[in-house]
Amino acid sequence: TYSSLPAVIRYLRRVRPIVMLADKDRVNRTALLARFLARVPTRLILSSGTTISIDLANRSAYERWLQRYSMGRLYPFADKVIVTSEGVADDMSRFTGLARHHIEVVPSPVIPDGLLREELAVPDHPWFRDDRVPLILSVGELCGRKDFATLLRAFALLRQKMPCHLMILGRGKRRDSLLQLARELGVAKDVELPGFVDTPYAYMAHADLFAFTSRWEGLGFVLIEALAMGTPVVSTDCPSGPAEILGQGRYGQLVPVGDAESLAMAMEQTLNHPLPADTLRQAALPYTVSAAADAYLRAMGLAS
Repeated sequence: TYSSLPAVIRYLRRVRPIVMLADKDRVNRTALLARFLARVPTRLILSSGTTISIDLANRSAYERWLQRYSMGRLYPFADKVIVTSEGVADDMSRFTGLARHHIEVVPSPVIPDGLLREELAVPDHPWFRDDRVPLILSVGELCGRKDFATLLRAFALLRQKMPCHLMILGRGKRRDSLLQLARELGVAKDVELPGFVDTPYAYMAHADLFAFTSRWEGLGFVLIEALAMGTPVVSTDCPSGPAEILGQGRYGQLVPVGDAESLAMAMEQTLNHPLPADTLRQAALPYTVSAAADAYLRAMGLAS
């Protein structure tokens, strides 16, 4: 009953602190205001998952000022701020003035634990059944940030040296322009954009290579998913996340953003000399649901 709620709250405070986790800047500001008005001792943890300086670069001057001000001046009143990668943490501190020691990196829960042991069926597409021709896969929204245009140019360079196919899963406004670019590059017959796939794990598991070409990210979930499938990867060294996920290149080659020639070379080398699947899966282990949940509980002061 409502009459017993205060007693329950008092009991919970004695047993374990009450903690609120908020995410996204507008929600974070609301949570800070709510705690101030309620005057309660609730521990408040704020979360942010993007490289803020890049994310705000194309926003209005007012929105840039508002988020920069709120993060720099209001977030110190939270108990802690958690982010997805060291790069995001460093960028937030530099861009907003928020003290770096107030920001903690906590891995995101990307991979269900059982997925690491699951046998996934081969997708119903002829390219997955042709062992003679390597299949390169990428996944993401068909937008400028993912930079699939550079991937197409790199693929065209690689296609001159060896037979291969490229499949990009996802939908977005750049679909028609990407297909047109594939035609201009003379690789249209070896490129497919099937659209959005709700769970692309089977596609990742049975591809020969996963290519990640973003210009910026908060972390790079699909890169982690591909590694969890034991699939070799190449990635742009974009801010922020891929370099950390790949152990600074230990688990996959990193190339400059927008550099088609370097990407083509990295794809060729990785196809010819892939790392063992078990080695690649090691890179994904911090991002399993169980590992990430433990990390969140520690960050929130709730670990037993």
